[in-house]
Amino acid sequence: MAIGRLHHTVIDCADPAGLAAFWSGLLGLPVTFRSAGWVVVARDATTSGLAFQLAPDHVPPAWPDPARPQQVHLDVMVDDQAAAASAVLALGARPLPGDHVFADPAGHPFCLVPRPGWAPPVGRGPDRS
Repeated sequence: MAIGRLHHTVIDCADPAGLAAFWSGLLGLPVTFRSAGWVVVARDATTSGLAFQLAPDHVPPAWPDPARPQQVHLDVMVDDQAAAASAVLALGARPLPGDHVFADPAGHPFCLVPRPGWAPPVGRGPDRS
């Protein structure tokens, strides 16, 4: 049974609106949510997609320079954050500073986010994974 389902792929940047406009144009998808520090590009307002998060001191990656690596994390939607936290820790994740923020065994950060009301319960529905 799934613990969670991929919600957004989140990209840190200094200009969320500008980067979202780029990806919106590239992918032919609309901007479906906008706030001061967070913009989402997705098929519609009830689907997951790419999210662009304000990082005021953002230093762009310099591929393939390991001193300036990729800067992306995953949001995983869950029905119950506490139960999911226990489950991911049992799988080998480690907690990071912040609410419901973890690192996978290789150190990649991810967040456990509450399932939005528009999404079917985790483990059910057409996008079950």
